[in-house]
Amino acid sequence: MPVTTLPRRWHLPTRRRRALLPGFGLTFGFSMVWLCLIVLIPLSALFVRAAGLSWGAFVAVGFSARAVAAYRLSFGAAFLAAGVNTAFGLLVAWVLVRYRFPARRVVSALVDLPFALPTAVAGIALTALYAPNGWIGRLLVPLGIQIAFKPVGVVVALLFIGLPFVVRSVEPVLADLAKDVEEAAATLGASAFQTFRRVILPSILPALLTGFALAFARGIGEYGSVIFIAGNMPYVSEIAPLMIVSELEQYNYAAATAIATIMLAASFAMLLVINGLQVWMRRRSAT
Repeated sequence: MPVTTLPRRWHLPTRRRRALLPGFGLTFGFSMVWLCLIVLIPLSALFVRAAGLSWGAFVAVGFSARAVAAYRLSFGAAFLAAGVNTAFGLLVAWVLVRYRFPARRVVSALVDLPFALPTAVAGIALTALYAPNGWIGRLLVPLGIQIAFKPVGVVVALLFIGLPFVVRSVEPVLADLAKDVEEAAATLGASAFQTFRRVILPSILPALLTGFALAFARGIGEYGSVIFIAGNMPYVSEIAPLMIVSELEQYNYAAATAIATIMLAASFAMLLVINGLQVWMRRRSAT
């Protein structure tokens, strides 16, 4: 039986799907303009201001003994705090995802408390706790341990403000990882440690690296919660952001921008390495 076709004018018109956003050109243009206004132009102004110094003056200010000691404390404390938060943040995320217990929502809300709490308030609270006459500090003084006004106080403050980044980065990945995978590994004879190392860790490692990078980046530039507990002693417990503020208070803008430029370049390089590791881990897990 021959198939008859309707005339073209009788065909129902196909309805074109409307996009939620305008075309690529317009949205990309607005995105680049907004990115330039918020990020690129301020950073460019920082480099232009630092370029006003000669190379010798830039090195003398940016790599002085006091500045190098501040860099060492800022980057070292941020790296150490981010590493500790990676381990304990994974533990907290595991408990919140895998277990149901009373006041679970309260514990989850407490994780986000450093996001909402002003950093200066956090610094004052930590100093009141860990000072030699504080609730916890007075118990540590007889043991010869002092946390406040020492470099270890900087690490404690960065532990407080960096934990939510790791927990919130790992939590959704753990929620998507079904328990069936762990049960299948157990039925094949894998121990709990083998299941974690070969099944769970490869799946959550990119999220762990993301949380580490976020906590590390936040710790490098943290100011409010650190200055109260650090003691701010040059060459001992002075952080790089405090040096920048001190130079600005003395109207030495060139020196402040020189220190800020070095911190920006070092932070960008380390974050670039971490992001490269994330891409490599994703490609490795995909293959």
